[in-house]
Amino acid sequence: MKKNVLITGTSTGVGFESALLFAQNGFKVYASMRNLTKGEELKNKAAAERLDIHLLQLDVTDLSSIQTAVDTIMQEDGRVDILINNAGAGFGKTTEQASIEEIKWVTEVNYLGVVYCTRAVIPIMRKQRSGHIINITSVGGLVGQPFNELYCGAKFAVEGFTESLATYVGDPFNIQFSLVEPGGISTEFMKSAIASTTSAEGELASGEYLPIFQQYLTGTQTRAAEGALQVYQTGAEVAAVILHVAQEENPPLRIRTSEWAKALCHLKTVADPDGSKLLAQVKGSFL
Repeated sequence: MKKNVLITGTSTGVGFESALLFAQNGFKVYASMRNLTKGEELKNKAAAERLDIHLLQLDVTDLSSIQTAVDTIMQEDGRVDILINNAGAGFGKTTEQASIEEIKWVTEVNYLGVVYCTRAVIPIMRKQRSGHIINITSVGGLVGQPFNELYCGAKFAVEGFTESLATYVGDPFNIQFSLVEPGGISTEFMKSAIASTTSAEGELASGEYLPIFQQYLTGTQTRAAEGALQVYQTGAEVAAVILHVAQEENPPLRIRTSEWAKALCHLKTVADPDGSKLLAQVKGSFL
């Protein structure tokens, strides 16, 4: 039986490429996005290649929207096999500079949206005694970075949320959990994140953060060209890692998607690269 997969944030970037790649590899794909008017390119590609892709409206910050999308899948298939929590947004401002509204927004889009979508499918997967939840985080979920503390904080939260669920929901109900941790991605997401950060320059120009910010900005703009390891991946390259994780019989709890990402996170992950040792230790200590 063909497995189905619900992917959030598929209008561009990693989500877009994942929807195509999963469908090309025999999955029935429910490609969701907040604004369906941005789905024309995906719809056209699916039609041209005769791919099993179905567009759904889903805003990860809207509980009603999430439930409607999940109900649609259940009415069609009666099950949810894989959830890929991909939707997110880059953000780069100091904590002092960000408004309270921006702080709430970056947390809801990057963390609470994952919680909301996961909460909607776990009862289904628990009942069917199978499922795989793949959360797309970032190296920023393992390593805090300058001018990205609010984004990193949200991604750290996703990491802890996923680790915790895996300790007690995984084995009893045959639900697998994975964290895919890209480094830089050369997509609209990265352009948005850089634009958000560079737009801060005017507000920082008279402040004490300016020298630090300028140093950070210079490093961001030159790192890819001068680094020994390739920093930026394409959305298709990250999508290939996600597909590999989904097809694994025993998928890793966590995986970095590039050599640069592995190098950046080395000190955090050297003792337990895929998270399996820590997961076993926590289970042994608490259960």
